[in-house]
Amino acid sequence: MKEIINIGVVGFGKVGAGAVKLLLENADSIARKVGSRLEIRRIADIDITTPRPVEIDNSILTTDANEIINDPSIDIVIETIGGVDPAGELIRRALHAGKHVATANKELIAKEGETLLPLAAELKRDLMFEASVGGGIPIIRPLKNCLAGNEITEVKGIVNGTTNYILSKMKDDGLSFDHALREAQEKGYAELDPASDVEGHDAAYKITILASIAFTSRADVTKVYREGITAITADDMRYADHLGFVIKLLAVAKRLDGGMSVRVHPAFVPKSHPLAHVNGVFNGILVRGNAVGEVMFYGPGAGGDAAGSAVVGDVIDIARNINFGATARVPCTCFDTRPMLGTESITCRNYVRIVAEDKPRVLAAIAAGFADNDVSIQSVLQRVLPDSTAEIVWLTHEAPEPRMRAALEEIRALPVIKQIGSWIRVEE
Repeated sequence: MKEIINIGVVGFGKVGAGAVKLLLENADSIARKVGSRLEIRRIADIDITTPRPVEIDNSILTTDANEIINDPSIDIVIETIGGVDPAGELIRRALHAGKHVATANKELIAKEGETLLPLAAELKRDLMFEASVGGGIPIIRPLKNCLAGNEITEVKGIVNGTTNYILSKMKDDGLSFDHALREAQEKGYAELDPASDVEGHDAAYKITILASIAFTSRADVTKVYREGITAITADDMRYADHLGFVIKLLAVAKRLDGGMSVRVHPAFVPKSHPLAHVNGVFNGILVRGNAVGEVMFYGPGAGGDAAGSAVVGDVIDIARNINFGATARVPCTCFDTRPMLGTESITCRNYVRIVAEDKPRVLAAIAAGFADNDVSIQSVLQRVLPDSTAEIVWLTHEAPEPRMRAALEEIRALPVIKQIGSWIRVEE
């Protein structure tokens, strides 16, 4: 067993600083758990002057990540810079240099995990990425280890804290999307350019990773169906509440006959469902296995301390593996090939909000459009608007998505239709 295991940190933003803080504050406890002392030998970042919420010796700071990659005394590299470039190349070089890696980089793992993980296995190095999904929630390791005896049939959850905060504020405070987004930005929950969050890219990276592990088959992030939350209105929130639902941005992966369905989109979630009560910046992930049934993971999904906690958990695991000669013991498990299915595989209830002319036989014309495509109606609500139009809300019974799309196209072509304002799937 090594007396000291040296660590290099590439990226000293919120997550990197959170990991460093935890490694320093809990150093004695961590040393007892590992059997070796973990020491931070070098920290690299393009900005080494901005104060961080952790006190360190400034002599270990550098703007050159090569000082970490090329240092033979460093055993473990923490990567928290994010993005594909240059993070991917730095991780490859670190692995080739004999180092193990803990990363929080969901985009990189989603896009290039299929090459990085086999490389780590070939070189007998650990590459761990617990912090890439769910912030401080343990989910990668449970899927790979604790639930490995199950056949996982579904993973579904709220995996983006920014959008969940926005939707929670819209629901609880009646804010518009734009107002809730501004508040999220002011509190530091949303970036100045929030596109990755509100358009669903971040959630798509995360569900790609979870689906790949759960279904033992590489999910292609470019084939993940994705919708964001920018079109959700305060009216949709009110109708959802009236009908017994809340609106959440859900990431959904289902094992189906013939392949897997992986998607990200807003959804009506029944108020009785556990995910309906995951609010603010918290995340909740539900996993269904053939033996365990349903289990749910809940906790803070964002923030430097939460993600830093997951990074440090990986570092501790790697350090133990180093001491016991057991590195690369859980390699990439994507040994199957399951095709990615499109939205034609979805069957669900649907919420549709339509603005139409307020005159006789309009309801009948719209209902006929649904009926012509074998879409059955569960309930209808109508509200008269001040401009001689009416807002009509339809809740359908379960219907295959191709039939639903065909019905909406037929309805959209009716001369009495002003707008199909919203179409949101219901996830039971």
